[in-house]
Amino acid sequence: MTEPFVGEIQLFGFDFAPRDWAFCNGTTILIRQNTTLYSLIGVTYGGDGRNTFQLPNFSGRASCGSGTGPGLSPRSAGLAFGADNVTLHTPEMPGHTHSFTAYLQPDSTKRASAPSAGNSLTLPLDSPVMAKDATADAKFAAGMIGPTGGGSSHENRQPFLAVNFSIALQGVFPQFS
Repeated sequence: MTEPFVGEIQLFGFDFAPRDWAFCNGTTILIRQNTTLYSLIGVTYGGDGRNTFQLPNFSGRASCGSGTGPGLSPRSAGLAFGADNVTLHTPEMPGHTHSFTAYLQPDSTKRASAPSAGNSLTLPLDSPVMAKDATADAKFAAGMIGPTGGGSSHENRQPFLAVNFSIALQGVFPQFS
């Protein structure tokens, strides 16, 4: 491997940071211990800028390029964003329908307490979720079809593979162009 640039970040498939590298896990470093790296990243990833600075923290995070593009939000180096869990609300769901067909079963011998071919769970007009004394083409009772769920969140992460992000503490100082 060629000599890395100071501040270069690489992915490694093993469970240790190579010599002169450190894990990108948000570690706080004294500025006086690595003035070269501090001169490049400053407090972009945290620290007080007087005595300390922090390494980038890729623990449980994916990387994203900085900058902007058509239709994209601007992202600057050091900006952490996104959420591990989200709760969907009705306006965020795509438009869709839940069809429901109810048939009147006047023959009481064909009524059953469990679904079976040719039978109905209840006589629709006797059901508490149907409109009482309804005529043909009447609307369902208000509680018949509607939002459901407990409002709890669900995981919202893309599939990923765990590897170690490491940053070069020593190496060639990158030239500005």
